[in-house]
Parts: sequence; C-alpha cells; structure tokens
Amino acid sequence: MKAPSHLLSLFPLSRRLQVEEQQLRTSSLPAIPNPFPELCSPASSPVLSPGSLPPGEPSTGKYIVKIFSEDGMGKVVEIPADMTARDLCQLLVYKSHCVDDNSWALVEHHPLLGLERCLEDHELVVQVQASMNSDSRFLFRKNYAKYEFFRSPLTFFPEHMVAWCQETNRAIPPSQLLKNFLATSSCPEIQGYLYVKEVGRKSWKKVYMFLRRSGLYCSTKGTSKEPRHLQLLADLEDSNIFTVITGKKQHGAPTDYGFCIKPNKGRGELKELRMLCAEDEQGRTCWMTAFRLFKYGIVLYQNYKIPQQRKTLLSHFSAPRSVSENSLVAMDFSGRIGRVIDNPVEAQSAAMEEGHAWRVRHLRSLPSFPIFQILWFHGRITREESHRIIHQQGQVDGLFLLRVSQSNPKAFVLTLCHHQKIKHFQILPCEEDGQIFFSLDEGATKFTDLIQLVEFYQLNRGVLPCKLKHPCTVVAL
Repeated sequence: MKAPSHLLSLFPLSRRLQVEEQQLRTSSLPAIPNPFPELCSPASSPVLSPGSLPPGEPSTGKYIVKIFSEDGMGKVVEIPADMTARDLCQLLVYKSHCVDDNSWALVEHHPLLGLERCLEDHELVVQVQASMNSDSRFLFRKNYAKYEFFRSPLTFFPEHMVAWCQETNRAIPPSQLLKNFLATSSCPEIQGYLYVKEVGRKSWKKVYMFLRRSGLYCSTKGTSKEPRHLQLLADLEDSNIFTVITGKKQHGAPTDYGFCIKPNKGRGELKELRMLCAEDEQGRTCWMTAFRLFKYGIVLYQNYKIPQQRKTLLSHFSAPRSVSENSLVAMDFSGRIGRVIDNPVEAQSAAMEEGHAWRVRHLRSLPSFPIFQILWFHGRITREESHRIIHQQGQVDGLFLLRVSQSNPKAFVLTLCHHQKIKHFQILPCEEDGQIFFSLDEGATKFTDLIQLVEFYQLNRGVLPCKLKHPCTVVAL
C-alpha cells in the first residue's frame, strides 16, 4: 500500500482529558453527612431526608443503577447518592466514548403506562429511582430539544397560547418572553383547548385550560377565567410531566399528541394520572415546556448555561501550550526528504488532500463502504421507526438520519425534521462514465458516497428546507 502523501501532526489532548476527568470525579463525590443531626432541624440538615432514598440504606452510600440503551442492552453503574442526571450522563459519555455535545439525556421510562420523560440535569438519580416502579427503567439517549426553547422561544410559545400576548395585543421580543417565564414576580399564563381523559372512564372531553405557576386549571364555563369557574386539575410542585408514547393504542386518545401529569408520591396507577391531549405537536410542546419553566424557573436556565461555562473554563486551561506542543509542526513527506510546512494555507491544503486520500483508500477500495459504522445511518428501519426516533431525540430543525429505502432496495432515504414536521427525501444512485454516484436532486448534485452527501448538506441547504445539523444517534452501552 502506498504511503500517504502528507501527514499532519495533531496536538495532544491529555491536558483537556485530565481536566474533564478531574471535574467528573469532583462532581460525583458523595456529600459529607452531618455528624450531629440532633443539633439540626430536618429542614436545615445537609443529609437527604429518609423518605427520598430507598429504606434501610445510608444517604452517603453507593447505589446500583441500571441504564438501558435504545437497543435494549443494559449497563450497571454504581453511583453516590448525590449524583445528578447531568453527572451520570457525562459518566456514560466518558465510558461509552461518545461525543459530549451536551445533548445527552437520562430518560425515565414506564413501559406498562406508556410514559416517559427526560430528567432535568439537576435531579438526583437515586431519588428518582426510589419513586419508580419495578417495571420502570432509565434510558440513555439524545435529546436535542432539551434547552432549545432558550434559543428560539417564539417557536415554542405561539402568541395565541400565551395570555400575556393576547392582553397586550402586540408581538413580544424573545428575551422579554423568557424573562416573564423565569421571573417569579411575573404571572405568565398558557391557555387553550385540551382533551382531558375523564377519571375512571375511557372517554375524553375537550376543555379550555389555563397553566399558571400555581397549577393547571380548567374552566367549567367556556373560556371564562373567573375564579368561581376555575377548577384545579394538577399541582406543579408535587408532579412531573410525561410524554404519552402509546396514547391512541393504550389510552384511546383522540390525537397522537398526548402528555400526562403524574404525581411524585403516587403508586403509578392509571387512576392517579391526569391524561391530556393536544391538537398538534406545537401545542403539546408549548404546554410541556411551560410546565417545566413554571416548576423549575431559573434553575433550568442555570442548567442550560453550565455547559457553556464549563467550555469556557476548559478553554482557559487548554490555552497555554507546553514546549512539546510547540514543537509539533505540519510535515510534507511527498518527496525523498521530509520538509516542514510553514505556510498555514499550504498546511490546510495538505490536510484536505490527506483526508481525500483516506476516503479513496478506505471507501472505494472495499466492495461496500463501511456506512454501517456511521452514527447517523440506521440501516433497514421502517418509515414509522424513523418517525419514532426523530420524535424521541427532540424534533428540532435539522435533526436527521439516513436509512435504506423500503420501496427501492438500491436507494436510500434522508429523514429530516423541519418546523416540527418530518420529511423524507429519496437518495437515488446514478451512473456516469461507469461510476456510481448518489443524488437527492435527480442528478443535479452528485456524490461518490453517502458520507460526502451528508457533509455537503451539513454546509449547504441545497434543495432541503434546512441544513443537516443534528444526527440521530443510537449508542450501545
């Protein structure tokens, strides 16, 4: 095999890995128990209350948690009592050698009830596990929409559903909209029609609802907001909001956009659940996002900012370069004698040539290129399965995956999410001068392989409604 024409040295990442490992170990240390509990009131004691942890176990001990991936495989992890969902996700990312892009989430999944929710980053995993049933489990998966409402709030909160917009009768700046939700002194309100499952019955009723900081209310008289016409359906403080994943089949829901308010201290029975259903995906997203903001407030914003602050902190550590790092340079070995590449433009060009040579050597020399090793390629899954994966991982603009076409075995399909709608684009093979190319615009733009096609549309929108931004990733633990 011919040696590569250019080789570029890479800067070591040892310092960055050491910092990350140190932060991971620091965030995962158990809390120091109070040595004199009799001198402190229960409210001021730093030790977790006994009811929040499994009975008979000390609050500072180690706990066994089993995490499942999308393929059904599980991984047992031993964690301290004070480990948060963010800490556990970072630990799993580290152990599974995943890319840490701050979009991983821990999901509380109830298969018998058909419910699931993403844990908030600050929630204690042991406390959540103590409230779960024996059939429930934790899932480890991507969720790109976890904090997307901080980036584009107007997409999540349409004007006709926010009472403050209706009363002022004018458009709201995005920053002001978020301030109203985060400030405890303000009184924002989400309003609109929802289907409610009547307790103890299979029937659903369409009712006008109001979501406030104090709870979820329904109007007993049309759209009236008068206190005498409002009935409290659920309290936000002692409840969590779940996505209903089997609404029509299991609960007879009128639409596919169901969600549920589940009390924290309940037994997990159907009669304890407040089953709700929206008209469309935007409506469901609005109600569920507002519930999270009303319940956690500024804590959610702090969770959103922590990864950015951590990235800034790491950049300060990695800025100074050691003597050994300064000695690393780009080299050209195309001739008899190697030479140092001083020109940055020439060095970048050499890197591109080396990458192209690798692609030719690895992708074209094999009978079929190793596309099955690419994270965004999901093989022979159905159209319905691709929809399920897109829904689970956030339904944000640019979320995508590739799969084998069911109708044409020689073709592929690009499944893309845009404006909370899922679209499919067929990628057809075309032959030119005896060589096979791939195209999704009837041959106007041709690519030698699917990797090249994806890389192009990550940089250029082309015929697509938006660029490819977030790959749907399934990781085996």
